[in-house]
Amino acid sequence: MPTLMTVLKGGGRYDATWVERLARGARRHAPAFERILCLTDLPLAVEGVEAVPLRHDWPAWWAKMEAFRPGLYEGTALLCDLDTVFNGPADALTEPGLAAMEDYFHKGRVSSALLRWDGDALAGLYAGFAAEPARWMTPGSCGPVPNAVHGDQVVIDHLLRRDGLRPRFFQAIAPDLLDFYDPRRDAHGPVVIFIGASKPDTAHGSVHAAWTRA
Repeated sequence: MPTLMTVLKGGGRYDATWVERLARGARRHAPAFERILCLTDLPLAVEGVEAVPLRHDWPAWWAKMEAFRPGLYEGTALLCDLDTVFNGPADALTEPGLAAMEDYFHKGRVSSALLRWDGDALAGLYAGFAAEPARWMTPGSCGPVPNAVHGDQVVIDHLLRRDGLRPRFFQAIAPDLLDFYDPRRDAHGPVVIFIGASKPDTAHGSVHAAWTRA
């Protein structure tokens, strides 16, 4: 059962609207996802989305580490950031096998914006982080890395490497699937990724339309 997973942590920019639009976009453009699940610490009631409570009070992006909790999935799971826009056919994301988006700035590094695995294959990431969250949230805990910001994907990349797990990158698996939002052009690919300050709610043209009409 392919599952689309996202995380909504209260206190930030995102709310239920972002979950609803991600879910509706996925149902429209990636209907092979049979289940949509949101880990959250908020009271969430979005049609077609299964809300599962967060167990830990890990701040901000660190809440995404709960996506690897064992027992959440049967079959393929895709962790997907809330600011992703489905803009065209994207069922390729539901295929089985360990895969991730390659970091936009750092080649060869995993981005947690899109990360796919099967069942409990990455439960070790949750177990390792949950055992020492303060350690892993501390900059430098993963040794020298190119990332200027110490966040969840730095730790995820480190733990995957430690465990000998090397995801294939979606950019290599399906070269035309992912696209990075560029305000200088209107046409974008099937799955639009936002980096930096750009977000779907401040986007323009067809991408903003795809997000709002989702």
